[in-house]
Amino acid sequence: MVLNSKALHVTGALLVSTMLLQPSSFAQGLVEDSTANLTLRNFFFERTFTAPNYPQDKAREWTQSFIFDLRSGFTSGTIGVGVDVLGKYAVKLDGGAGRYGALLLPKDRDGEPADNFGRLGVALKARLGATELKVGEWMPNLPIVTADDFRALPQTFEGAQLSSQDIKHWTLYAGQLNKSSLRNDSSMEDLAFGSAHSDAFNYLGGDYRSESKNTTIRLWSGQLEDIYQQQYVGLNQRWQLSTSATLNTNIGYFWGKDDGSAKAGRLDNRTASLMIGLGVYEHTFSIGLQQVSGDTGWMRISGTGGIYLANNTFNHAFDNPREKSWQLRYDLNFAGYGLPGLSLMTRYVRGEDVRLQKIDNGSEWVRETELGYVIQSGPAKNLAVRWRNASVRRDFNNSDYDENRVILTYPINIL
Repeated sequence: MVLNSKALHVTGALLVSTMLLQPSSFAQGLVEDSTANLTLRNFFFERTFTAPNYPQDKAREWTQSFIFDLRSGFTSGTIGVGVDVLGKYAVKLDGGAGRYGALLLPKDRDGEPADNFGRLGVALKARLGATELKVGEWMPNLPIVTADDFRALPQTFEGAQLSSQDIKHWTLYAGQLNKSSLRNDSSMEDLAFGSAHSDAFNYLGGDYRSESKNTTIRLWSGQLEDIYQQQYVGLNQRWQLSTSATLNTNIGYFWGKDDGSAKAGRLDNRTASLMIGLGVYEHTFSIGLQQVSGDTGWMRISGTGGIYLANNTFNHAFDNPREKSWQLRYDLNFAGYGLPGLSLMTRYVRGEDVRLQKIDNGSEWVRETELGYVIQSGPAKNLAVRWRNASVRRDFNNSDYDENRVILTYPINIL
């Protein structure tokens, strides 16, 4: 069943009516438990293409973004109601048509990058006990659909979701998403998988977290109607080996196939993912292993992230058909050396046995480093500066490049 825009509006109207029927308690919990913040994000992105005969030498864009996030509390009473508002707006500081390609900005009709873009998303919500219904627009972060937030503005989705924590240790979900606004677009469009489109992504999921909070089990199922269906099982486990050492494991397995009328053709995928991290004092050493099986690559709605895959990076998820990949990663927190707020991450990921059209055994590698600093005190407290440097090399697709990203983020608490 597809919840079209009319159905969403009717549900939203019912929630508003519930608010209005509780005038005496409307402001109390709604305002007192509200949070609101404005995040200023300055994003500079430059990519240098090194592959021979590539159509352009560089892609360079620079934006200033404003992301307003208001999350109200709930009115008092048996059924509490509230509203979440997500406003996002970005202004171009640099980036002509000849340098377009960083995907920070959309293109205008004349082919030039837009001078600015943004949208306002609203989600109405109602709560009964520990069960919450949300209808409208928001950023889902789920194993089978994750809104991308790696550019100027975050991706958002429109739909409805029911979540519940009424069962101890469990958070249960059921929902349907109908449309999406990409990270470099202000419009709301049908969901896509390649050139195939659908107006409904249905999902069910459950997360179990142990009393110690050291174990998390995730069970999920999703269906992009008439395109694909996908299941996921995951396990996160943390062991405290000593006062100075911890071991973290993240194991995940996806499997899926085509659905209904199979608008994208026959699909068959199984993706296994494992990340192991050993933390010793301020140092963390990690190994990532990932294998894609079946005739097609890992399945996801166009524009979404792959953060639940071990070898997902800022640039790539190593999720091509038949691809086997491994990762070596090192993280350092400088707080133990008298420099709180300073951090370093560097990793190398290599994938092999890629099977694409006319590619029988492709290989690729990514090297990425991030140096970040968060100001700890004073008038600029919480201002974060991140520099990301990366190189991508492939023996297929003629798409080698080096890149730099500089991101300044400053959160301002309003409520």
